[in-house]
Parts: sequence; structure tokens; C-alpha cells
Amino acid sequence: MANYPTSETDRRIAASALFEVTEAIFKACGMSDRDAWLLTDSLVHADLRGVHSHGVMRVPDYVGKMNGGGVDPTAIPAIISRKGGAIVVDGNNNMGQIGASLAMDTAIEAARENGIALAALRGSNHCGALDWYTLRAAEQGMIGIVGSNALPTMAPVGGRDKIVGMNPISIAIPGAKAPAVVLDLAFGATAHGKIRIYHQKGLPIPDGWAFDADGLPTTDAAIALDGLIQPAGGHKGIALAMMVGMLSTLLSGAQYGTGLGDMVQGPKAGKDGQFFIAIDIAAFRPLMAFGEDLDKIVAEVHSSARLDPQNPLLVPGEMELQFEQAYAEKGIQLPAKTLDDIRAAALGLGLDTAELTAL
Repeated sequence: MANYPTSETDRRIAASALFEVTEAIFKACGMSDRDAWLLTDSLVHADLRGVHSHGVMRVPDYVGKMNGGGVDPTAIPAIISRKGGAIVVDGNNNMGQIGASLAMDTAIEAARENGIALAALRGSNHCGALDWYTLRAAEQGMIGIVGSNALPTMAPVGGRDKIVGMNPISIAIPGAKAPAVVLDLAFGATAHGKIRIYHQKGLPIPDGWAFDADGLPTTDAAIALDGLIQPAGGHKGIALAMMVGMLSTLLSGAQYGTGLGDMVQGPKAGKDGQFFIAIDIAAFRPLMAFGEDLDKIVAEVHSSARLDPQNPLLVPGEMELQFEQAYAEKGIQLPAKTLDDIRAAALGLGLDTAELTAL
């Protein structure tokens, strides 16, 4: 769940203003209006939900990918094959969110016909926060499950080589009256982007997040960025990460692990892969009855005994929903460096417009 320390240099910006600037930047990179909107929506969605590791902090990186980094911002994803609920999509080396959107939407459409569908994506790149896709399925009365490969940042238990990615997974399950229960996590003790946020703020990271390059625990964010991320749950986290990585790549023929590149040289454009599952609940039982049962599970958690009476008990996704509600009202709180980097990216593209005054 999202949980970042605040800094005196943090600034608040309205989601609408952040969206306007970011969208203009991506259009200036050559993206179509639709693709620029999709990419922007993915990032601002993440920031609204407090997941800043996958928000607009990524704008300079994305600009670099599209302007000389090997990613084609004008590419059009394509459905390569579709046999019932089995779908293969090629992102054709556009930004990951573009091919992933086609994959998720096609899986939802195929699940309406077949009850369940899986779209395997190749030719992809970094595709942002995965709950952006699973919530899309939940809004259609479906269970959404999405997984992605990632650049290696972890070593097998007892190892020192970065050969395993944190390989995130998201699951969203809709309720009747309660908001969808949404899991979105990677199998590292933290996200690489979250360490970057701490580094931007000049703060030490918590114990248990990372090792240095020699495999020793560290709380220094700069050293952690050059070291190894600790797996969540030890060998169990490594095993789960490997399985999600294999599901994300082997079905479509995308590259697994070190085939993607590394954290020093960066990713190899167009080599990433993801999978997208949509399960039509109505194909199994009435949607309302399903949702009411899920609501009961949520209510049971909320009403159960607390260790601290002042600390509410939450189901997955509720903390992010609280961020979304607060940030929509008060503005998104971001590190000053994130906003300065976005401004620099915009100016580098010749965008010296009124939109930048918001930053």
C-alpha cells in the first residue's frame, strides 16, 4: 500500500493541472491524442492513489524512452491471434500502457463471450501501475488479474546477481456496495521507484527494504539504488516473482528477466511482456449475489477486533482510495524535484506555455 513520508519541500498540484502538462509533454513526443491521454491517465491515476513510484515521476524517463531511447511513440499495437479466450497482442514497441490497454480491453470483450479470457502481451515496455487495468475490469463486473515482468532488481535467496525482477501483480474484485478490493504489489520488500522517492527527499529508507551491492542490509537510499532489493517473504517472494515473470513473458514470447536489460544500462526497448486476465463473474453466478458476498468479507474485516482502536482495519485498495479522495479535493502532494524534473522535460521539448505555471 502507498505510504510515503512528507517533506517540507513537497508541493501540491491539482490533478487537472498535472494532467494538462503531462499530456502536452507526451503529445510533443509524437504520440497521438488518444495515446497521450492514455499514458497521462495511467500516471496521474497512480499519483492520485498515492502510488508515486508509478506516477508522473516517470515523465522524464518516458520522454527519454520516446526521444532516442528506442521506444516508438507512434506505433500501433495489434492483436496477433485470438482463439476464444486466448489472445496474443503485440505492442509494437509503443509505451507499455498503449499495448496493455488494447490487451486488457480485448480480454474483457473476450470474457463476455467465453466467461474468462487471457491476453498475453509482447513488444511492450514499462506499463505503469497495474491497478489501472484491473479496476477497468472490475468496473465491468469482472475480476481483473494482471501481471508484468520487470527489470531484475533482486537475487535468488543466497545469491548476489540481479536476475529476478519484482514482477508485480494486481487483482481487482468488485463488490455490490463496497468499493472493489484491489491488490497491487510487487514481490520485493519495496518498489525501486519508492526508493527513488526517498532519495529525492533525502531520507533514509526503512530497514528491511534493500541490500547494498555486497548483499548487506542498508538504509541509504543512494546505495540501495545501486544494490539489491530484498524479496518480500524471503524465498517465497522470489518464487512468486519468478512465476509471475514467466506468465508475463513465455506465453507471448516476450523477454524474461535479464533479457529485458538491467538497472545500469537500462531496459531494452520493446522486450517487455505482461498478461491480462478478465473473469466474467456473471458466467459463474449472479453478479449481485457475488458482490454482496464480497461486501460481507469487507464488513467482517472492518468490524473485527483491533490491536489499536484508533487504527482502522482496511482491505487491499482502501488506503489508495483514501489517498484518491483526499488528493482529488486538496491536490496531489509531490516532491519538489518531481515537479522540477517535469518542468525541465517540458522546456526541453519547447513547451514554454501557460500550463507550466502550475508547476
